[in-house]
Amino acid sequence: MTVPQWIDTLDTPYLLIDEAILKRNIVHLKNRVESLGGHLRPHLKTLRTLEAADYLLADKTRPATVSTLAEAEAYANAGYTDLLYAVGIAPAKLERVAQLRKRGINLHILLDNMAQAKAVSDFAQKHQQDFSVFIEIDSDDHRGGIKPEAPELIDIAQQLGRHFTGLMTHAGGSYGCNTADALKAFAKRECDAVRSAKSRLEASNIHCSITSVGSTPTAHYGEDFSDITEVRAGVYTTFDLVMKNIGVCDFSDIAMSVVTTIIGHNKEKGWVLTDSGWMALSRDRGTAGQSKDFGYGQVCRQDGSVLTELCVNSTSQEHGVIELTEAYQPEDFPVGSQLRILPNHACATAAMHPLYHILMSDGSHNTWQRIMGW
Repeated sequence: MTVPQWIDTLDTPYLLIDEAILKRNIVHLKNRVESLGGHLRPHLKTLRTLEAADYLLADKTRPATVSTLAEAEAYANAGYTDLLYAVGIAPAKLERVAQLRKRGINLHILLDNMAQAKAVSDFAQKHQQDFSVFIEIDSDDHRGGIKPEAPELIDIAQQLGRHFTGLMTHAGGSYGCNTADALKAFAKRECDAVRSAKSRLEASNIHCSITSVGSTPTAHYGEDFSDITEVRAGVYTTFDLVMKNIGVCDFSDIAMSVVTTIIGHNKEKGWVLTDSGWMALSRDRGTAGQSKDFGYGQVCRQDGSVLTELCVNSTSQEHGVIELTEAYQPEDFPVGSQLRILPNHACATAAMHPLYHILMSDGSHNTWQRIMGW
């Protein structure tokens, strides 16, 4: 691709988003999920900007997912009205949730145990406050949630009473898959878990109005969402190297990179030194346990073309080290020239940058401000 002149005029390191790739990724998953009878509730946590939400949501009434109350508050202030806070609720945060709901924001919260449920019902009774609560279902032994067959599912829903809205599961264990068949099976397992839990609730005369499933891998490999209310995914907007290893995307689908400048060489060791350490790339080493270890990120030329077998092998706070293979010489990387580094985990890398630089489809330059905090 032709590199716009403005790209090498900015101070490095900086986060770069390719708008054309971003838009392509968003449209592809939306069309896929809808063709299988589902509807997306996009997760906004990867980019956490008001500008990115405009690409993901047709209007401000459409459902979205957030990972912090700071996001919920920022999007609510911008006019978004249907938000799922998809992290188990801490009782101390119920006041912030209540304040948003009093403003007419349909903010849903998540829990998976009786202590949380009792905190919600007690707060609601004391303050005459209504809530919308999802119970988290464990579909893969990955993290939180309760099993669909757990006896406490019915007890928690009864404790919540009118505040109970639906069921949510996240198949984070799908990140351990690397074949299409395994991903399809994981997606079915995820959907079946909430189907089973919903059937148990309805057998106890407890109405479940929403079933919510999702992860980027299962959203791309699920085969039937017709009886599932909504599908969530987040990192699909930009993708990353973890998703590349799983088989969900290719290098050409990764819309995020960190632009870095070469600041020196260690010729004895065959190293190229850059100005992007872990403060720019993040410490996330998500590919280390996968089929291909990309170190701290895949190295690309300034135009985005991949430099095969070169990655950022090690970092300190503000330095990156690229260990050259026999195919490359230090002279191939002059001091002052720039490279792009594709991230292991887009969410983690984006979190290191309060400002993103956007390569617009027409080659022009834009900036987006990240929503910070919790």
